[in-house]
Amino acid sequence: MKSRIWRFELKLTHPWRIARGEQTNEFPIVFFELTDDDGRSGIGESAPIGRYDESVDTVEAFLRRVEPARLSFNDIPGSMRYLDSLAPDQNAAKCAVNIALVDGVAKVARQPVCEFLKLGFTEKKHVTSFSIGIDTPEIIRQKVREAARYPVLKLKVGSPTDQLNFAALREVAPAKPVCVDANEGWKTKEEALRNIEWLHADGHVQFVEQPMPSTTDQKDWRWLKERSPLPIFGDESYLSAADAGRAAECFHGVNVKLVKTGGISGAFDALRAARKAGLRTMIGCMIESSVLISAAAHLAELADHLDIDGNLLVNNDPFAGATAEQGVVSFAGAAEKFGLRARAR
Repeated sequence: MKSRIWRFELKLTHPWRIARGEQTNEFPIVFFELTDDDGRSGIGESAPIGRYDESVDTVEAFLRRVEPARLSFNDIPGSMRYLDSLAPDQNAAKCAVNIALVDGVAKVARQPVCEFLKLGFTEKKHVTSFSIGIDTPEIIRQKVREAARYPVLKLKVGSPTDQLNFAALREVAPAKPVCVDANEGWKTKEEALRNIEWLHADGHVQFVEQPMPSTTDQKDWRWLKERSPLPIFGDESYLSAADAGRAAECFHGVNVKLVKTGGISGAFDALRAARKAGLRTMIGCMIESSVLISAAAHLAELADHLDIDGNLLVNNDPFAGATAEQGVVSFAGAAEKFGLRARAR
């Protein structure tokens, strides 16, 4: 095996801001490619964020410690055990390696990843929401108009202007289904319940994501779940399959992201564990290129909801893969037949 590591700056169409973050116009990512002696290759991506104490610097440092000879398209579990021996965490970095491995082994098997995982992919079924970051009401209206072709919106909240921003969205899209993501922005169960009750009165909000910090006491989460008129989904509180039992007590559903779970393999396990625990499932993303988005799309059959729009929020995606015309996720136009079906532009 040989490896290649390189960074890339994704440029956002609009400045991006959520409850805990500073406004940003660019989002750095890291690509990782593996090639074996027969010329067979797989590509992966890492989109790290500071919330999980990771950055492109930590990702690149980890990837440069990886000995490609210890990795194999023929032994993904063994390869992941090797990565775990290097560090117990670093999931964003492991995500890039795992996706490259799964991409490569699916190509060796001459199957798309979804077929290799025995999931399949139903065309014209899976719809992704389109995210609207925190901004001024004027810009919110502009973003919602630009997103007219997407059937479901996701509004970021957790700022003092939440009600003004939601009202601005409704001026443009009066009855469109909306998911709301607080990104840990409401600090107490009482504040969270007040806001959820306000959102419920709208009549078209589907669910609320991570209303309180992940460090919130479990009894407060149970209190909120019992009283919430809308389903609540855990994101920052659900990192892997090991969290399924606790999540079932605290949430109605969970948001699984490949960067949190260490790649396709971990996300597959996290989604199956959540469903077994009776939770609704969602696949989400960070700001990502079509490599990571396509990897997530291959797991769509395990999800009740999709929010895999990270590549739709940027204007310089270096890869092409799964598409989302009118919000409907599809591999029908992908040029590649096997693996992730993501190719350089």
